[in-house]
Formats: sequence, structure tokens, C-alpha cells
Amino acid sequence: MPATDRTADAPPRRGWRRWAMDTRPLRRPAYRRLWSSTIVTAVGSQLTAVAVPKQIYDITHSSAWVGYASLAGLVPMVAFALWGGAVADTVDRRKLLLVTNSGIAVTSLLFWAQAVTGLRSVPALMVLLALQQAFFGLNSPARNASVARLVPAEELPAAGALGTTVMQTGLVVGPLLAGVLIPVIGLPELYLIDAVALCVAVWAVLRLPPLPPLGESSGRRAGLREIADGFRYLSLHKVLLLSFLADIVAMVFGMPRALFPQLAAQTYASYGEGLALGVLFAGIPVGAVVGGLFSGTFSRARRHGWMVIGAVVGWGVAVAGFGLSRNLWVALAFLAAAGVADMVSMVFRGAILLAAATDEMRGRMQGVFTVVVAGGPRLADVLHGTAGSAFGPRAAVVGGGLLVVVVMLGLAAAIPALRRYRV
Repeated sequence: MPATDRTADAPPRRGWRRWAMDTRPLRRPAYRRLWSSTIVTAVGSQLTAVAVPKQIYDITHSSAWVGYASLAGLVPMVAFALWGGAVADTVDRRKLLLVTNSGIAVTSLLFWAQAVTGLRSVPALMVLLALQQAFFGLNSPARNASVARLVPAEELPAAGALGTTVMQTGLVVGPLLAGVLIPVIGLPELYLIDAVALCVAVWAVLRLPPLPPLGESSGRRAGLREIADGFRYLSLHKVLLLSFLADIVAMVFGMPRALFPQLAAQTYASYGEGLALGVLFAGIPVGAVVGGLFSGTFSRARRHGWMVIGAVVGWGVAVAGFGLSRNLWVALAFLAAAGVADMVSMVFRGAILLAAATDEMRGRMQGVFTVVVAGGPRLADVLHGTAGSAFGPRAAVVGGGLLVVVVMLGLAAAIPALRRYRV
């Protein structure tokens, strides 16, 4: 198996190299193919993520419709991520990735077709967005669960850092590139570029080894019973349950992005509203990328539970510091620190999910992971938007950050399973 090929092991890293990103997983050909395709699709997917709300706003001149479209994508993504996790545990994950990546690519082509023909139909856009997110929900659990079959357990944190760094880089580069390209080539071509990028992902998956289910999962059908079994399994494994709760606490109570427009218009208006808004939205992804580039220490950490606890607490402290900042560049520093903490949390939560769950349950656990990661920030938008209107944006941000610290420390004290978890 490629994941256990000891000839691919690197010698001990010394000096400054101990701090730099651990690239050992890239010595595994199968993982390298999967990761390389992510470099292209991470940017391409953000082109569509910018183009869809832009096109809807151009048609309706209503931000409310942009919000409705987000909800139209969230519901099928949640449903199909849960079902997709069960499917990923019962079929060859490589085949599932081929089908779903192809489906996403076809959806991008349909986005291009409606734009280039001037259809100007919001219902059509919402249907296509729902279809795209349904394919994404099916794809994500299989993709994430496959990593544990491609690299050995000791390299899972490094693989997580590599993958997360690429995705966060896409969050920075993709929207900036879209902003540059829209006036030059227009919206339809953004969809077409994303479709071409997805063809690269299909090619990479074609070159993966077969990833059939192991043990008793082989030959089973994915239905409601399998989904229920996944939640039952989660409830019986406190380490896994707490890893999800840690992310929910951090994102629901501490993700302040819904308040960025108000803060840019009020607190940081003297810097220029447009500049301030761009800086605020870029702060967390930039910090996550920097954290990934200096993630070499991740591979040496053994107390993964404490790493998650410390990262979530660090996130809360950084968010509270951001809320107290009146200088835009100090605010950027705190947001970047929050991004580093988020990177650490994501890497070690991902490693715990892949290492602590058995292979026949990994797909379902990754399905829940997808729902939590996508749903938490959206719940935070509602919570922070409401709190910001009631108490002011800065008070809402500071209060949310402090609440993250208190709740996370309370969970860690009350339930020792996460504190005790190590590899």
C-alpha cells in the first residue's frame, strides 16, 4: 500500500526546516495527485463562488436574493453530505469521486451556458447552485476519508496542513482573481475556467488506486439506517464528538464575518470602506496560509486533543482582541492570528477524525464534518448579525470571542476524553 511504503519516509528535519511545512505526504504518488488537483480547483471553485452571487445581484439588485441563494445551496449540501458519508463507506471511494467531480464539472458548464446565453433567471441559478452543492456534499466526505488510505497515520497532520493551506490560499487568490477578471472577460468565462479546473480533478482521481470499502461495509447499501449508525457511533466516541463540538463552539460563537461590512463602514471608515472590507475578509485566510507554511511542528505533536483545545481558545482570544481594535492594521494582525489558530484546529480535528474513526465509519464522520464546517459559519452570521444590531458590532465580536474561551475550557474540564487523546 502506498500509505505504508517506508521507502518514502524522509530523514529527521533539523534547524529551520523543523518549522517549515512538512511535505512528506507529497512523496506518496497517490496523495500527491489528489493534492495537486486541489491547487487548481481551490482557485477555480472560488471563481464560481464569486460569480453566482454577482450574477444574482446584477439580475435582482437585491442582497436578500443573494442570501436566499446561499440557503438554497446549504440545504442540499447538508442532506447530501450526510448521505454521501454513508455512500462513501459502502462503495469504492475512487469511483464515487469520479462521479461527483464529473457532476460538479457538468454543473459548472451549465452555469456557463445560462450566462453566455443571457438567460437571466434567478430560479435557474438557484437550481444549478442546489445541484452543485448536492454533488459537493457527496464528494467531500469521500475525498477527505480517502486521505487516510493514501498516507500513514503519522503523516495525517502534515497531509491536513497541506490540504488546508491550499484551500485557504484559494480563498484569498480566487476572489481577488475574480475581481480582476470580471471587468476583462465577464462572468460566463469564470464559470468556464472553473469547469476546466474540475477536469484536472477528474484526471487526478482517475490515476488514484481503487479504494473499495474494507471489512463488513463491502456490499452494503447506504440508507437512513447507515446514516443513523453513523450518529450512534459518534455519540459513543467522545473524542470524535468533542472534536465536532470544538468547531461548533469556535465558529458559531466566534466567527464575526457578518459584522465585517458594518465595521468597515463605521469603525474603520477612515481607512476607506472598500479597503477596510477587503482587509477584514482577507485577514483570517491569510493567517491560515501563513500558519500552514510554518506547520512543520504539527507532525511532531502527539497530544492532538490539547492542540485542538489550545487552538480554539487561541481563536477566541484573537477574535476578542480583534473586537477591541480600532486600528485597521492591528485588527488585521488579530484576524491573522485567529486564522493561524483556525488552521491548527482544523488540522488536528481532521487528524483525530481520520485516526480515531474506523475506515468503515470514516465517510460518515466526514459527512458530519462537512455539515459542521459549512453550517457553523452560517449560524454565526445569524447570531452575530442579531447581536451586532442589539449591542453594537464591537461588543458582539468581543463577547463572542470570550464566550468561545469560556465554553471551550468548560468542555475540556467537564469531559476529559479530548484532553487525554494522544497518538
